[in-house]
Amino acid sequence: MVAEAEENNLDGEALDERFKRWHACSLCEQNYHGVVWCALGWACWKTYLGRPETDGVRQCAMNQLGIGLHEAKHDQDAVSVEEANLSMLRRIGAPEGDFLTAQSNLATSYQMLGRLEEALRVRQDTYSGCVSLYGEEHRESLHEAYIHATLLRDLNRFAESKSLLRKTVPVARRVLGESYELTLRMRWNYARALYEDPAATLDDLREAVTTSDESARIARRVFGRAHPTTAAIEKTLRDARAALRARETPSPRE
Repeated sequence: MVAEAEENNLDGEALDERFKRWHACSLCEQNYHGVVWCALGWACWKTYLGRPETDGVRQCAMNQLGIGLHEAKHDQDAVSVEEANLSMLRRIGAPEGDFLTAQSNLATSYQMLGRLEEALRVRQDTYSGCVSLYGEEHRESLHEAYIHATLLRDLNRFAESKSLLRKTVPVARRVLGESYELTLRMRWNYARALYEDPAATLDDLREAVTTSDESARIARRVFGRAHPTTAAIEKTLRDARAALRARETPSPRE
């Protein structure tokens, strides 16, 4: 499909639509995950690695390889690929959008390896860059907001995480829709920030349960129970309910 698009000189949007088959199912349109994405990432890279560094499809293939390694939890290998990719993009003077994508992938791998402060510096630059380049309602900006909020939560900066998500979740619900995976993951992250905060109020815990319950029902309908996003949301729902029960249950008298 990619070769056909190139041969017929189709525009960038048409080429992107074909290239996404390397990471998204043609039937359900959802991204692959785990070892399947990793296997396809390797296959994609092997298909295009012989092209010049300045070739856009080769650059996309390198991104696919890095994301695939991350999906299969080979995060140190993913960092090696993504640092090499970022260095190459600097060297050839790639467009800012390509650079931001590579920078985002590197920040994610830093985060998975526990290099949180490094990840935060890169993530802050990437998020502000996406907002400047695309605007706040673009999918890339919303994706960066989600990952940035996740990192802030991992750093126990709950107030900042909740503030960012309260600003961007309504935008995602309006622009992408209630059942879009990114929207669901943003709401899941918001619920976690609510109930994991040591300063959470009773109202915060109730909101975490309500948000998780609504998101879990949508995820089960759209993705099924076995999907990682559904499983993650349902775990958060169980944890939020447990935290709420513990707060609502009176302590036994001494």
